[in-house]
Amino acid sequence: MGRNYESIEELRRKKKLLKSEINDLENLLTFKNTKESLSAFTNGLTDQYLQEKVDDDGDEKVVLRKDVIARHLTSEVKDMFINKQTAVGIASTALGGNITDSLIKLGITALVGNYAKKNMKSPNWKKKLLGAAMIYLAPIALKYVRKKMEVYQKNKSVSSLEQLI
Repeated sequence: MGRNYESIEELRRKKKLLKSEINDLENLLTFKNTKESLSAFTNGLTDQYLQEKVDDDGDEKVVLRKDVIARHLTSEVKDMFINKQTAVGIASTALGGNITDSLIKLGITALVGNYAKKNMKSPNWKKKLLGAAMIYLAPIALKYVRKKMEVYQKNKSVSSLEQLI
């Protein structure tokens, strides 16, 4: 049924490895390092927009990097104005939606992450369960909503192009 071990030392090493792996996963799920946890849940999407800072009280908190967001926003707006001269440029910016897409993703990730973190720290087991459920179910729900929004946006841009022609 189980694996036979050659010696008790081999079994102890395996136990130690499993304990360390479990501790790493617990740290990730309990948001002990918020930036690292959000990075794992969003597959690195939030890394460039978040920064860890220390309060006056000595508490670590995660804040948005406004300079990176502003730089990204201005480059996207500049590209949009450059491409605005042609109908193809308008269609590509409407279909791409890079600015709003990135900002919406970032905002939703921050909201869900903060709410899940607050629930995971609660002593109430129901809130902890809700926080864990949000961590696992929120990305699935957001992907579904995003696909629906992309279909809507695509249909909207095609109809606006038809009106333009």
